[in-house]
Amino acid sequence: MSEQSTFDQSSVEVVKKERVFSGFFKVDRFQLRHQLFAGGWSPVLQRELFIRPEAVGVLLLDLQHDSVVLVEQFRVGALVADTKPWLLEIVAGLVAPGESVEDVACREAKEEANCDVQQLMPICEYLSSPGGSSEKLTLFCGLVDSSNLGGIHGLEEEGEDIRVQVVKIDEAFALLGKGVINNAAAIIALQWLQINLPNLRQQALKT
Repeated sequence: MSEQSTFDQSSVEVVKKERVFSGFFKVDRFQLRHQLFAGGWSPVLQRELFIRPEAVGVLLLDLQHDSVVLVEQFRVGALVADTKPWLLEIVAGLVAPGESVEDVACREAKEEANCDVQQLMPICEYLSSPGGSSEKLTLFCGLVDSSNLGGIHGLEEEGEDIRVQVVKIDEAFALLGKGVINNAAAIIALQWLQINLPNLRQQALKT
């Protein structure tokens, strides 16, 4: 069994913090030190951090039609990473002040896929890239009726151009295996679905 350290927030001393960029997103520069596994404290380290609000993703699942609902849109990060800049993703968005993560999941499903979520099931929470970003994501699976879904959606004022694709579950798993689906939230959500699909189907038969 692995041994977990007892380090926590009190094991870090922030000597200085300053905002070095403020635009659509923000960047803070930290001067900090932290306790060491061998004892004592580290020297003061400089770290830049991409400040990003909490986010929510929801895998839209239609068990009746054996399908998932994915969205395709342009991503500048994929462009810079020298890969195809239009990605197949799950519905996702940022948490606004006063919103619950459940509210965000349902709101984004409507905005991005014109879809009403019938039931939400938690998948997990995770940190997307904690070495350089503050972003935390909460993932859900949302049960939906995909029979009339499709088309292009998104908020014009946010520059969104989102194409909805209803994909058979096995096809989505194949795209995952081929690396066509290559973003973290979609990978985690679909792998969760691979593990849990038999139980989800059994539960659906009982209702």
